[in-house]
Amino acid sequence: MSTLAAPHPHRDSPPHLTHQGLIYGSDEAFLTEMTPFCLDGLEADDAVLAVTTEHNIGLLRQTLGDAAREVGFVDADDWYDTPGRTLGAYYRYVEQRTTGGRHRQVRVIGEPVWHGRDPLETAEWTRYESVINVAFALCPAWIVCPYDTRALPDDVVADARRTHPELVSGHSAWASHHYAAPDTDRGIWQRRLQPVPADGKEAVMRFGDDLTVVRAFVAQAAHTLGLPSDRARRLVFAVNEVATNALQYGDGNQGQVTLRRCGHRVVCDVTNPGRAAGPDWYMGYLPPDPVGQRGHGLWAVRQLCDLMEVDTRPGETTVRLHLAMA
Repeated sequence: MSTLAAPHPHRDSPPHLTHQGLIYGSDEAFLTEMTPFCLDGLEADDAVLAVTTEHNIGLLRQTLGDAAREVGFVDADDWYDTPGRTLGAYYRYVEQRTTGGRHRQVRVIGEPVWHGRDPLETAEWTRYESVINVAFALCPAWIVCPYDTRALPDDVVADARRTHPELVSGHSAWASHHYAAPDTDRGIWQRRLQPVPADGKEAVMRFGDDLTVVRAFVAQAAHTLGLPSDRARRLVFAVNEVATNALQYGDGNQGQVTLRRCGHRVVCDVTNPGRAAGPDWYMGYLPPDPVGQRGHGLWAVRQLCDLMEVDTRPGETTVRLHLAMA
């Protein structure tokens, strides 16, 4: 086993991401890794953020002592809301702490929330962990994601080895032999859309280049399905952005919108002929260039919706949007 722990970046070195998984099974194992991670970061003048369980926050505060006042602590249940919004929150944290040379690097303990997730949510949060590797590739960030074997299913722990390029234990880090890169091993991360059982009748509309009627249709259908007004407005905006993207990059000025109520969610498919431009399944996860002309729409869609799936197959692309009823 070779030691690969990330050093503090040299002043002239380009920024880059270090993304590591910590698989632990005791409080002692967690503290053995995360206490020096925080202390070394503070000594190097890194910004340090710990997003973890209430229990682990208590352990760290006690172990760090006075140094805990210099660490940001957030309960993971409050932070890990939806994949898109969580990624956006991390991106803003990195930007705010490193802009203007305030800090050259951020260190993050990011312990995802897995309890209470259904299979679809678990799959999407796993893909979120994977996409961090491209979304933050050029960011001065060192992120360690703890996985507690006492509380997590075996398949979630196994996925940690696929989503993290490196694993850490005993102050050493090594390359994960199971790692699957999101941008080169796309076949592993591509997932076909599954049939969703509708509670009642679906609302279906074919559309052309007049998106005014699309917005009106979605607003009315969302109201009929019982989606609260604030969430209905989110859905209308999201569908408008996806449909705009479909018309710009699809084959022909046409598409289809399908809405249905599925348990505690409203699910909306926007389908268009042709293959969408750009990196398929993680569209909308890459932070857009603030001064660029493209990439903002689908990024905003991921912030607005609880989940967004992209299914690209020969001759057709479907973007599926999920919004919870509350």
